[in-house]
Amino acid sequence: MEPRESWAALAAGGIAGVFVDLILFPLDTVKTRLQSPQGFRKAGGFRGIYAGVPSTAVGSFPNAAAFFITYENVKSVLHHDSTSYLTPVTHMVAASFGEVVACLIRVPSEVVKQRAQVSPSAGTFRILSHTLYHEGIQGLYRGYKSTVLREIPFSLVQFPLWEFLKDLWSWKQGHVVDSWQSAVCGAFAGGFAAAVTTPLDVAKTRIMLAKAGSTTASGNVLAALGGIWRTQGLPGLFAGVVPRMAAISLGGFIFLGTYEKTRQLLL
Repeated sequence: MEPRESWAALAAGGIAGVFVDLILFPLDTVKTRLQSPQGFRKAGGFRGIYAGVPSTAVGSFPNAAAFFITYENVKSVLHHDSTSYLTPVTHMVAASFGEVVACLIRVPSEVVKQRAQVSPSAGTFRILSHTLYHEGIQGLYRGYKSTVLREIPFSLVQFPLWEFLKDLWSWKQGHVVDSWQSAVCGAFAGGFAAAVTTPLDVAKTRIMLAKAGSTTASGNVLAALGGIWRTQGLPGLFAGVVPRMAAISLGGFIFLGTYEKTRQLLL
């Protein structure tokens, strides 16, 4: 991959990440409060819908940039002919590597953001200070494992489906898809991936919001899923699925469409 292409992927990914995270922040807050152990109303309801937004504003650009520069570089290294049956595997591997790297930035931002979302009266900086004082740097990485275990299956579904839909649409119309068409493919792929990975997202939220020292806070995803199943059943595992699908479908449209358009402009 040429240095210019790497820089374009980094810049386009970062810009797309900031756009989508800030525009869709209210939906993300609603989803987090629906998934929180204390319930939607006690977690804040519709009050302070932008609580935690500073954490997102700081983390969005480097997080998305890290994902896309890794994704594009790994895809370039593992490149196969577009007709090859290995193409989806290439996209899956590239997306998985991208998520592992991006989560190093995403998780601390997500921990602070989600705690602010369910405690709207506490400021972002206060929550960050409290986490560092009581839990140290490892407190900011609580839920790293569960986040990676959520993001990799999500990307294994979303990115091969996005690439497949773009290829199919390109083949049907006889030329490469425009950025708006890529955005439509991203919306469909994102919404579908969001729905099937919601239980993992609920488990991740519970782990990040659990009290320090509790069983859930240990980060065991299977234990968290088991606890939710026993106490709330299937509705608990799919808590927040509607705002999650709405946010990620719209997010896929904005994120992948903006990424494609910005990358085209920079190359």
